[in-house]
Amino acid sequence: RVLQWGPGGQPPYKVRYTGNYLTVETRGGLVLSWDRRTSVFVRLTQDYKGRVCGLCGNFDDKAVNDFTTRSQSVAGSALEFGNSWKFSPSCPDAPAPRDPCTANPYRKSWAQKQCSIINSATFAACHPQVDPGKYYEACVGDACACDSGGDCECFCTAVADGAGSKGCALSRPPPRAALFCDYYNPEGQCEWHYQPCGAPCMRTCRNPGGRCLHDLPGLEGEGPQCPQARPRHPHL
Repeated sequence: RVLQWGPGGQPPYKVRYTGNYLTVETRGGLVLSWDRRTSVFVRLTQDYKGRVCGLCGNFDDKAVNDFTTRSQSVAGSALEFGNSWKFSPSCPDAPAPRDPCTANPYRKSWAQKQCSIINSATFAACHPQVDPGKYYEACVGDACACDSGGDCECFCTAVADGAGSKGCALSRPPPRAALFCDYYNPEGQCEWHYQPCGAPCMRTCRNPGGRCLHDLPGLEGEGPQCPQARPRHPHL
């Protein structure tokens, strides 16, 4: 599809970095946020409520019908739901996925040990708001599936999903994040600090007005704190 450029030759989208995320905003109301690892978040403006369908659901605030198929019936499993939305009827159905920890049993104990942080006191403040069980199981499955490298990408993303659900996040930075940021902060210039829920829209040289197309929730990652004489970071 050919994109229609806006007034002044501006494209109908903006790309920016916010914390750990690369975010693409469109003037049509679609926002994509990618953590540059294994998670992609799709957000729509309220104009689309109840007017979409497909693998991302129908955006009607009713979780019971999220698995609505192409034929408008509600599927009983994720596999049936996914196969109903394949591009062409001639495409073969996706097979039932094998349990990652059964396929890679040597990773199971490591995955369970690492993912146990979700059930630990570290996230105790989150547990009354979010049931940690499903996030722990998802974390173990993802960590078992990473059998050819990328351990941190799978494990860290799974933990971040659990921590970020319903706006619940760690109130303190990981020790290594604080150490590296403080070590490399040059004196008298912009300093980088870890924030579990940082500003989603900042003043930068590319965005001097600090205005973004859409309001977004705060995102995890490192953000600059610049002196008054230098309010914008030159590399953003």
